[in-house]
Amino acid sequence: MKYLETAIPGALQIALEPIPDERGYFCRIFDAEDFRAHGLNGDVCQTSISFNTFAGTLRGMHYQASPNAECKLVRCTRGAVWDVLADLRPESPTYCQWWAVELRASTGSMLYVPAGVAHGFLTLEADSEVSYQIAQPYVPASARGFRWDDPAFAIEWPAEPHVISERDRSYPAFLR
Repeated sequence: MKYLETAIPGALQIALEPIPDERGYFCRIFDAEDFRAHGLNGDVCQTSISFNTFAGTLRGMHYQASPNAECKLVRCTRGAVWDVLADLRPESPTYCQWWAVELRASTGSMLYVPAGVAHGFLTLEADSEVSYQIAQPYVPASARGFRWDDPAFAIEWPAEPHVISERDRSYPAFLR
């Protein structure tokens, strides 16, 4: 795996390194010891997926508040998504800034999302699926979010969302 810096400190894009042969290829997508060697949390306490029937489905912007802030490894396993990170850490030099990348199942690229960074995505293709490996338990009372179109971040989405859950539509603006 290749660990690539992003504009958000502590968030990394992880490129896979497939080993091809006549059958196809073999590729490592997670190694707790290697993660720790790169200063990342290598714990996994839950793995989840989200399946999205329609292109233009927006999920986000989500995070868990302290003391239950979570870090996660995100990978598009089917289709394609525009994946967005927003830095919510007041001590960070990129506080209230966002960064995005297209994740495609065909490339296998992943994102490591550190604690204190919100996450969301917009599906670029129908039937897109996103896999999450999460290091902390989900605590419903700590679940938070802010509006995908919050002017505090001014995220540039590649298209207008067509499907947004009631929960995501009703999130308040982020308060600094």
